[in-house]
Amino acid sequence: MKQFTFSDMNRASGEILDAAMVEPVALTKRGKEKLIILSVRHYRQLVGSSHAAAYTLEGAPDEVHDELMSGLDANVQK
Repeated sequence: MKQFTFSDMNRASGEILDAAMVEPVALTKRGKEKLIILSVRHYRQLVGSSHAAAYTLEGAPDEVHDELMSGLDANVQK
C-alpha cells in the first residue's frame, strides 16, 4: 500500500487519488496512518454489496429521495 503524508495531499492530490483508484492509499500524520483512501470497488468488497447502495435521483427509493430533497431544501433556505 502506498503512503502519503497529509502535506502531500495539498501538493499532489491528483497523484494520490489516481493511486487510490488502483489500490488503497494510506495518509499519514507524524509517521502514523490516519486515513485510508480507496476506490468504491474496494470499499464494496469490504462491506459487501448489500450494505452499499447507489441510486440515481430518479431511481432512489421514495424514503431516500424524500430525505435527500428535504436536506437540499433546508440548505437552500439558509
